[in-house]
Amino acid sequence: MKKYLLSSLSLFIYLLLFFALVFYIFNKPSKIQHTKTVIPPDTPHITKEVTLAKPTVVKEKDLIHIDFDNRLTELDAKVGNPIFIRIFKEESLLEVWIKSNHEYVLFKLYPICAFSGHLGPKLKEGDKQSPEGFYKVTKHLLNPKSKFHLAFNLGYPNTYDKAHKRTGSYLMVHGECVSIGCYAMTNPKIEEIYKLVEQALKKGQKYVQVHAFPFYMTDKNMAKYSNRQWYGFWTELKEGYDYFEAEKLPPHIKVKNGHYTIHEANE
Repeated sequence: MKKYLLSSLSLFIYLLLFFALVFYIFNKPSKIQHTKTVIPPDTPHITKEVTLAKPTVVKEKDLIHIDFDNRLTELDAKVGNPIFIRIFKEESLLEVWIKSNHEYVLFKLYPICAFSGHLGPKLKEGDKQSPEGFYKVTKHLLNPKSKFHLAFNLGYPNTYDKAHKRTGSYLMVHGECVSIGCYAMTNPKIEEIYKLVEQALKKGQKYVQVHAFPFYMTDKNMAKYSNRQWYGFWTELKEGYDYFEAEKLPPHIKVKNGHYTIHEANE
């Protein structure tokens, strides 16, 4: 009997302990707290600051203040190579182009010290007007004993000028800084230009083309001067200008029925 009571008591204690454990487990407070992050409505977005690099400024090469010999080396050219010259009145610039490999490259820009008259062609002897048009300098037009230091004759009047009954003589590119229809370059500049022209002719170039323009014949400039008296004449000059700009070879120029005609380069 005593043994039975002890067994019942033990069972009761076990059950009590069991129920106490179950109660503890289901009523134990959780240590995990669920939190919600609240972002204030006025909080600015955080962005990465980007610093834009300043654009690189590429300066145009100074083709006026350059050394003669160093420039030849830079272009892989030499005195005696074929030469081409362009003159621009409004900008007062004479361009010398030299042939390197299979095309002409700009050798140097020479500011013109003085020329005569205004924009437009030379019409007659004594009008003190510097010519515009397409000219050819040959050996017999060189003048190493000019009273203006050195000079070469442009060959005015050419076939076009004669077709329009234009007159004039001794229209030169020369030294010093005075002009009565010529293009005066100063002595140091004409020494370089003359040397290139003379040696090119001696080395076999038949003639050096000299194209004299009123201005750089861009579409913008043509529109600017569209109401001028000589606009029709300038459109003919522009065809030669455009050909060289595209091909980097001087065009072959003829005159037909009193007009310049532009043809493919023959060199």
